[in-house]
Amino acid sequence: MRRLLVIAVFGAAVLVPGTGNAAVAAQADGFASVNALGRNGTTGGAAGPTVTVTTGAALAQYAGTNSPYTILVSGRVTVDDMITVVADKSIIGVGSTAEITGGGLQLGSTTRPGNNVIIRNLKFSNASDDSVSVTNGAHHVWIDHNEFLPGYDGSLDIKRKSTYVTVSWNRFRGTDKTMLLGHSDSYSADVGYLKVTYHHNWFEGSNQRHPRARFGDPVHVYNNYYRDIGLYGIASTQNAGVVAEGNYFENVPFPCHSVSGYADSDPGRLVQRANAFVNSGVCEAGGTVTEPSTYYAYQLDAASSVPAAVTAGAGVGRVS
Repeated sequence: MRRLLVIAVFGAAVLVPGTGNAAVAAQADGFASVNALGRNGTTGGAAGPTVTVTTGAALAQYAGTNSPYTILVSGRVTVDDMITVVADKSIIGVGSTAEITGGGLQLGSTTRPGNNVIIRNLKFSNASDDSVSVTNGAHHVWIDHNEFLPGYDGSLDIKRKSTYVTVSWNRFRGTDKTMLLGHSDSYSADVGYLKVTYHHNWFEGSNQRHPRARFGDPVHVYNNYYRDIGLYGIASTQNAGVVAEGNYFENVPFPCHSVSGYADSDPGRLVQRANAFVNSGVCEAGGTVTEPSTYYAYQLDAASSVPAAVTAGAGVGRVS
């Protein structure tokens, strides 16, 4: 039986034969897979129809609709600002050329939650603010196999009581404020939230915040590849609890900040184990952190295997 794919170009929709998109069938792991807050894992827009968009207007329309959608992004889509993404959406790039440029995606607003969202196989470039912002209590979010190029502010920020998020197999090239976790030193409402897994990401010539964590506990950073980093790898501050394991740090002057604090932020806690350090400084560690295995099972790769695995598998056009 032939499978039909709905292709919509803002205001018009037609049915054409298609094979679907294999990326939609994959499942989230890490914190995005945990049964919590009324959700058993992250399914995105699987319960709704599939549409393909080629314009910023179409992307904004379906991302902001109060019903489930799988939104396939085809080609280069230019947007002017942050597009609000509300609950039960999958936003997935088609092939290896899907790109969002000029703006970014904000998951959730103060009145419309961005829960149960999947973002996969997209390149982000030249964002006027953040490329992706997970905010306002969004939970169960999976951000996987994307590529981030420099923008005006953060590449991927998670803040304001958001939680149960997995960031996996992404490539960050030349980014500065790469991944913020926690809104600010004074936003203590983040305590008890910000449970995030970062695994198999490739940080290539990026500068800082991989991540810069405040308050979150536990934050699980494993099997990531850090190469030619400008300032530092991981910063655990404001009593955040980070487990960093099986990562490969190459040419990283300060792999980890924690018990001494960082900049104006108070100290955090960090457990480091089974990491590899090549032409890199010392990973500052101390304190105890809740084990991520309390929440989910995972397979830790040897740090020595990380560069080959991550460079072969991270980024766009590589989803199975």
